[in-house]
Amino acid sequence: MSVQAAPQPAPSTGRTAWARNLAAPLRDYLRTETGGGVVLLGAALAALLWANSPWPDSYESVWTTDLSIRLGDAGISLDLRQCVNEGLMTFFFLVLGLEAKRELDLGQLRERRRMSLPLTAALGGMVLPVLIFLAFNAGGSGADGWGAAMSTDTAFALGVLALVAPGGTRLRVRLLTLVVFDDLVALLVIATVYTDGVSLVPLAIAAALFGVLVALRYAPIAWRGPVAVLVGVAIWVALYESGIDPVIAGLAVGLVTSAYPPARTDLERVTEVARSFREQPTPELARAAQLSVASAISANERLQYRLHPWTSFVIVPLFALANVGIELDGQLLGDAVTSPVTLGILFGYVVGKPLGILGATWLASRLGGLRLALSWPTIAGGGAIAGIGFTISLLISSIAFEGQQLEEAKLGVFGAAVVSALVAWTIFRVIERLPTRLRARQLARTAEELGDLAEDVDAGRDHVRGPEDAPVTLVEYGDYECPYCGQAEVVIRALLDSFGDDLRYVWRSLPLNDVHPHAQMAAEAAEAAAAQGAFWEMHDRLLDHQDQLTELDLGRYAKDLGLDAERFWDDLRGRAHEPRVSEDVMSADASGVAGTPTFFINGRRYQGAYDIETLTDAVRKARQRARLVQHA
Repeated sequence: MSVQAAPQPAPSTGRTAWARNLAAPLRDYLRTETGGGVVLLGAALAALLWANSPWPDSYESVWTTDLSIRLGDAGISLDLRQCVNEGLMTFFFLVLGLEAKRELDLGQLRERRRMSLPLTAALGGMVLPVLIFLAFNAGGSGADGWGAAMSTDTAFALGVLALVAPGGTRLRVRLLTLVVFDDLVALLVIATVYTDGVSLVPLAIAAALFGVLVALRYAPIAWRGPVAVLVGVAIWVALYESGIDPVIAGLAVGLVTSAYPPARTDLERVTEVARSFREQPTPELARAAQLSVASAISANERLQYRLHPWTSFVIVPLFALANVGIELDGQLLGDAVTSPVTLGILFGYVVGKPLGILGATWLASRLGGLRLALSWPTIAGGGAIAGIGFTISLLISSIAFEGQQLEEAKLGVFGAAVVSALVAWTIFRVIERLPTRLRARQLARTAEELGDLAEDVDAGRDHVRGPEDAPVTLVEYGDYECPYCGQAEVVIRALLDSFGDDLRYVWRSLPLNDVHPHAQMAAEAAEAAAAQGAFWEMHDRLLDHQDQLTELDLGRYAKDLGLDAERFWDDLRGRAHEPRVSEDVMSADASGVAGTPTFFINGRRYQGAYDIETLTDAVRKARQRARLVQHA
C-alpha cells in the first residue's frame, strides 16, 4: 500500500485528551534543561564581562545592595546576592526535588532495584573528586572547601551533552538520574557540613510546619494552594533562623510531592462539569470546572509545569550573573595556576568525576549482578560530562571561601567545565568511529529500559499490519472520531510504505466516549468487521470518513466491503465486541495513555510530534538499535 503523505504546515502534536500527559514529561524536562544551559552560559559570560568592564566596582555594588523585610522588631535582612542564593534558588531545588519524586513514582526508578547503579555511580563520582581535592589541599587553609569539587551542574551538563552527543536521549535520562542523586547528597552536605551553628527551636518549628505541609495533601483543593504557599514560606524563614541553608526547604517539599497519572473517574468528572458550565455558564460552575481540572492532575506535575521554565531560564542564570563575576588580572591567573584550591577543583572534576563514576559503576555491576543501562564507552562520555560543576559548586564555594581563595575556586570551576566538555566531545567522536560489531556487542550487554506499554503485542489478539518479525513495532492507541488520529493515519501509511518489512503497526482502540459520541460504535464496528476477516478494510474506511460514523454510515461501509450484513448488525446491536474494545481501553489505562493518538515504539512511549519527518527519525533510530542488538 502506497499513500503519499500530505504536506503539513507544522509538526503534528495535537491530541484529544483522555488522560492528560504529564505536565513536565521527561522529554520536555530535558529540552528545558538543555535550553536553560545555553541561557546559563550567556549569563556567566555577561557576569565576566560586567566584572571586567570599565566599571568593575558596579558589579559588587549592585549585588551587595541590602534588602530587608520587617514586621515590627522582627525581620530578615539580606543583600541582593543572598536573596538569589538563599531565596530564589529555593525554587530551583524545589523543581529538582519534584523531578526526583517524579522519577521515583513514574520513571525508571519506580523499579527500586534500579536505584542502586545510579546511586552508587553518583557516590563514586563525588567521593573520588573530594579525595583528589583533599590531596591537593591537605593541611592547607582551603581544605574545608572540599564540597566545591563534588556536584554536577544539571543544566550545564545536559546542555553540553546535547551539543557533543545529539540524539543521546537515553544517556541524558541516565545522566539526569545520576545528577539528581548527586544534588541530593550535595544539599545534605550543605545542611550538615557548611552550617556553622543550628538553633534548635526554629528547627523544631520548621519540622512541625513541614508536617502541616504534608497533611495539606488531604485538604480541599479550593484553599490548599494558598495555605501551602504560606506554610512553605514559614518553613523557609524557620530554616533561615535555625542557621541551616533554607534552600533545603525547596528540596524537602519537592520530595514529598507525589506524581501520579490522572484517574479515569477524575477525567470523566472534568468532562461532566465542563458540560454543565457550557449549558449554564455561571461563576460557580466556572470555579467548579477550574478546580475539577486542577484536581485531576498531581500537584507535582502542576508545580513543575509552572516553575521549571522560570528556574531554568531566569533563576539559575540570575544566580550565575550574581556569582560568576571575577575581575581577571595577570596576578590572579598566575596565582590560580599553582593554587591548590584551583587545581583541586579542576582535577577533582576533570579526572575524579569520570573515574569515580566508572569505578563505582563497575563495582556495583559486579557485586549486584545488575546489567548496565549504557555501554562502557557511553558511561565514560557521560562521566566526562558530569565533570561540569557550576551551580552548587559555586554555592558551596561562596560559603566555604572568601577573598582570593573564592576567586581561585571560581576559576577552577570554569576551567573544569571547559576541559570536561572538550574531553566529552573527544570521547563521543571516538565512539562514532568504533567498529559496528564492537558497538553492537557493547549495546547487547546493556539492560532494556522499563517498558511503558503495559501489555505486549500479541499477534493472535492484536490487529497487526506488517511482518511479525519486523525489528520495529509501532503501537497506536486511537479513536476513530479523533481528528488528530485522522492526521496521523496519513503518516502511518507513509511509514509502512517507506520501511516495508522493517515495521509492523498495531492499532488499539481507545474510544473517548465523553467527547466523541460515535467513537465507541465505530470501534465495535471495526471489531465486527474483524470477525469476518476485514478489520483493516473497515479501519481504513472509518478513518477516511471520520465525520460519517452514524449507524447508517457503518451499515453502508459493511455493505461496500461485502460483509455479511445480518451478522454485522447482530454483532453491532448485541454489543458482541464491546468486551474486546474494553480490553484495549484497560490496556491504555494501564499504560498511562494520555489521549489520542498515543504511540509506543518497541514498548517505549513516543513523546514527540507525529509528522512524517519526526516519526520517521524515531522509527529509524529504533530500527538501528534493534539491528545492532540482533547482530551482536
